[in-house]
Amino acid sequence: MDFDAIVLGGGIVGTSVAVHLQRCGVKVALVDRRAPGNETSLGNAGIIQREGVYPYAFPRDLASLARYAGNRATDVRYHPSAMPKLMPFLFRYWHHSRADRHADIAKTYSTLIEHSVSEHRELIEAANAQSLLRTNGWLNAFRTNRAFELALAEASRWREEYGIPFEALSNDALHRAEPSLGPSLLAAIRYTSADSVSDPSALVAAYAKLFEKLGGTVCIGDASTFGPGWKVSTELGVITAKQAVLALGPWSGDLTSKLGYRLPLEVKRGYHMHYASKSGATLNQPVLDAEIGYVLTPMARGIRLTTGVELGYRDTPKTPVQLDAVEPFARETFPLGERLDAEPWLGRRPCTPDMMPVIGPAPRHANLWFAFGHAHHGLTLGPITGRIIADLMTGEMPLVDPSPFRADRF
Repeated sequence: MDFDAIVLGGGIVGTSVAVHLQRCGVKVALVDRRAPGNETSLGNAGIIQREGVYPYAFPRDLASLARYAGNRATDVRYHPSAMPKLMPFLFRYWHHSRADRHADIAKTYSTLIEHSVSEHRELIEAANAQSLLRTNGWLNAFRTNRAFELALAEASRWREEYGIPFEALSNDALHRAEPSLGPSLLAAIRYTSADSVSDPSALVAAYAKLFEKLGGTVCIGDASTFGPGWKVSTELGVITAKQAVLALGPWSGDLTSKLGYRLPLEVKRGYHMHYASKSGATLNQPVLDAEIGYVLTPMARGIRLTTGVELGYRDTPKTPVQLDAVEPFARETFPLGERLDAEPWLGRRPCTPDMMPVIGPAPRHANLWFAFGHAHHGLTLGPITGRIIADLMTGEMPLVDPSPFRADRF
């Protein structure tokens, strides 16, 4: 079972890497413990955020810090027992979030974001997955005029700096666009250049089928058995390859630590639940209730409610108090019916303190490549990350300069 390359991780990033490598004539094995698209990539809000040039920063104003310190905010919660371990990471995150540093990060980050929609659309067409795609943007909605005006100023700055288009929707325009929304939302900004999908897991599965159609091999395997060689144990036996890519999302740190790297990787946990709609109510696009901190998205299974951030250990059991806290607001916003899932889904977003992913060669191992740490934008940046890694591995000029995302920047 010899391959040219092993890709560890069957999420949106790893699967995109595998597709692009296979297209280049590289014989690839895509390895994960579950079928592609059934871990972190399953549970997001389904938005391909072309407008997301500024990655999510750590709050620095005293009012926000005081609000979060009380641990009763609806958009961010934390586990007190995890704070001693997380504080060094959070301090570095806070450091990089200063306005001037955040602006510099955006200049680099935007080089990835600008290709997010175009790279997805190309793979979606190749995978014949057009039925999953919505091209009508998404709504950032507000309960107060003050919050709306502040967000409008920010959107205007993004348009001036990066050409990000948007539409400002008054109360009437918002409720014409989404008649089923309740009166608590007063106005919205619609980011028109973004896309969304009705089933993120099905999208990854479609990309995986494209990968297999191109001649690639999907294997169920145990990434913890990965080691120099490069080799890993799978249901097909031990497979080996000349090159390997680590794209294990929130579990990437387990292997990089085993190989001697000390990368600053942590996770932001989050939850989702699906609901039926009452009385024929419909939702046409994702809607962020910005001041409460949750997203409602129309999905194949129903209306998906996704929460904000829970800070804690990666493998701590579920504590979905945040979901319970925002659900009453969501029911006020949209006529949600019964819960459709037996229990809330818990996901883990892999994060770095400078808010940028790790993309490129492993500093101390030949023929080993890293592709992880995409935080809130894993779905958004999967295909462009896959293309960059494939270009680097095959000696082609990458579409985007990968040097700012190198692992040895820390």
